Amino acid sequence: MSTIAQRLAALRAELSAQGLAGFVVPLTDEHMSEYVGDYAQRLAWISGFGGSAGSAVVMADKAAMFTDGRYTVQVRQQVPADLFAYEDVPKTSAAQWLGEQASAGQRIGHDPWLHTRAWAKSTAALLAARGAELVAVTRNPIDAVWADRAAPSRAPIEVHDDQWAGRSHADKRADVAAWLADRHADAVVIAALDSVAWLLNIRGRDVPRTPVALAFVIAHKDGSVDLFADPAKFTPAVRAHLGDAVRCQPRDRFEAALKAMTGQTVVADPQSCVAAIFDALDAGGAQIVEARDPTVLPRAIKNETEIAGTIAAHVRDGAALSRFLAWFDAEAPKGGLDELSAAERLRQFRAETNSLEDLSFDTISAAGPNAALPHYRVSTETNLPIRNDSIYLVDSGGQYRDGTTDVTRTMVVGAPTPEMRDRFTRVLKGHIALARAIFPAGTKGVQLDALARQHLWSAGLDYNHGTGHGVGSYLSVHEGPQRIAAAWSAQPGGDEPLQPGMILSNEPGYYKQGDYGIRIENLVLVERRSAAGAEREIMGFRELTLAPIDKRLVDVSLLTDEERTWWNDYHARVAAEIGPLLTDAAEQAWLAEACAPI
Repeated sequence: MSTIAQRLAALRAELSAQGLAGFVVPLTDEHMSEYVGDYAQRLAWISGFGGSAGSAVVMADKAAMFTDGRYTVQVRQQVPADLFAYEDVPKTSAAQWLGEQASAGQRIGHDPWLHTRAWAKSTAALLAARGAELVAVTRNPIDAVWADRAAPSRAPIEVHDDQWAGRSHADKRADVAAWLADRHADAVVIAALDSVAWLLNIRGRDVPRTPVALAFVIAHKDGSVDLFADPAKFTPAVRAHLGDAVRCQPRDRFEAALKAMTGQTVVADPQSCVAAIFDALDAGGAQIVEARDPTVLPRAIKNETEIAGTIAAHVRDGAALSRFLAWFDAEAPKGGLDELSAAERLRQFRAETNSLEDLSFDTISAAGPNAALPHYRVSTETNLPIRNDSIYLVDSGGQYRDGTTDVTRTMVVGAPTPEMRDRFTRVLKGHIALARAIFPAGTKGVQLDALARQHLWSAGLDYNHGTGHGVGSYLSVHEGPQRIAAAWSAQPGGDEPLQPGMILSNEPGYYKQGDYGIRIENLVLVERRSAAGAEREIMGFRELTLAPIDKRLVDVSLLTDEERTWWNDYHARVAAEIGPLLTDAAEQAWLAEACAPI
C-alpha cells in the first residue's frame, strides 16, 4: 500500500499535468453528506485523517489540514506533521488559507460535485484578490491517481414500509407539489440522501451506518418524481412500491436531465445541492430559485408513528445498553478488557435484540486519555486496555427499522479522583438543566446551549463541540435543521426554532487532554407542555434514552434538591421500563442498584 508521502507525490504530479497549482479536498460526496461511502473517502486516502469533518488543500510545495475543535488531538495523531500543516476551524478555513497562500497566476482546482456554489463563489473571490483563479475540474485528480479506489455501492434500494414511515410517499409527494405551487415553481432538485429516502419511503445500504441509497430526485409540480440511481438498485419490489408516478432513471442521466429543464423554474437548496447542479441548471437555461429542501422540516418533525417507533427502539436499545453496562461493571475490574473488545460486546448485546439493522455510527469506545478525544475512533493501532482507577467512555447507537439511537455513558473502573467526580457532576448538572428546560415556542437551540455549559463555565471550563444535534427516524444519526450549539460553533443549525416532534441529543462533556474525558448523552423529544397561567405556548423535552448514569462519579453534595429529584425520577423510570426486559438475575440486581435513589 502506498504511503501518504507517495500519494501526495502522485497527486502533485497529476495536478501539474492538469495545469493546477493546488487542489481542495473536502470530506463529502455529491450529496454534501456528512458520512460518505468508501468511494468518496478522498480526504482519508490523501491525508490519513479518519474524522467525520474536515478538509485539506494540497499545493505543489505545501499542504494543510482544516479541522475544528473536536479533532484538535486526533488530526495530529493521524496526519503526518511533516507533510501537512494543521489549521483550526473556524479561526480559518481552506478558502481563507488559499486567499493568503495562493500567488498571482495560479490555478487552484476544485471538484464542483463536492462543493456548494456559495463556497465556490466566495473562494473564487478570495483567489481573485490575489490574482489567482479557482478552476472547476472535469475529473477529480485524486480519482485519477487512486488506483484501488472502491466503486460506489450497488446495493439494492429497500422499501421502508408505511408501518414505520407513518405516511405514504404519495402523501409526501403531494405536499412537495403543493409547496412548489405556492412558489410558482415547476420542480425541485433534492440531493440530500436522507431527504430522498424520507420522501420516497426507501432506505439503502450504500453508506456505512446510515441507511440511505445513492440517488438524486427531481420532484415536479404534478406530484411525479424522477429518481436517479444505479439501475441495479431498482428491484421489482422497489418499482412496485414506487409506482408509475416515480420514474426510475439511471444515475448517469441526472446531469442531462438538469440541462434539459430549459425555461422551467427550478428550486435547489444551496446547502445540499452542489455547485455542479447549479452549473447544469444554468447551462440548460432554467430559472433557479434558492430555497431550503422542502422535505427537511417535515423530516425533522416526526409524526405519531415515527415517535412511537423511536420510543420503542429506545426501550429496546436501553435494555441492550444496560446489559452491557452490567457486564462491563463485572468484567472491567478483572482486567483483560480493551476498547475493541468492549465495543464488540456492546454490538453483540444490541444484535441479541434481533432487531438491529446496523450501528448508527462507529462506536466511540474510549479508555483513559482516548476518552479526551470527543470523536475518537478506536482501531487496532490506537486500542488501549481498560485499566482500574480510570474512566471509560462509550458513545454508541443502533439503527432499527422503527428508530435511530445515540447514547453516551461514562463509567468509572475502580475509584474516581475528586477532580473526576467534580467534572462529572458539573457535566451532569448541565445535562439536567437542559433536560428540565421549559421554553416558549420559537426558542432556538443557540438560546438553550448555555444551560448545559453554565456549571463548567463557573469553574473556567468548557467543551469544544455542540450540545445537541438532530436525529433521524431510521436515517442519519446527525440530522438537521435543528441543533443546540453555541453561536461560535462551526456547525450550523443552532438558529432553527425547536418544534414539537423534533428529536435532539443532550450531550455536554468535559475533556482533559491526555488523561480522561466525560460525556453524558441522552436523546430527547420536543413536546408541548402546559402550565397554569401560561400566556404563551411552551415546550420541554421528553427523555427517550433509558439507561443508568454512573452514580459513583457523582458528588451528591453539589446537586440541588431539584437536580436530585430529576436524577431519582429518571432512574425510577429506567428501572420500571428496562427492568422487565432483563431476564438474568445478575443483570436485574445490577440495574436495581444502579437505579437506586440518591
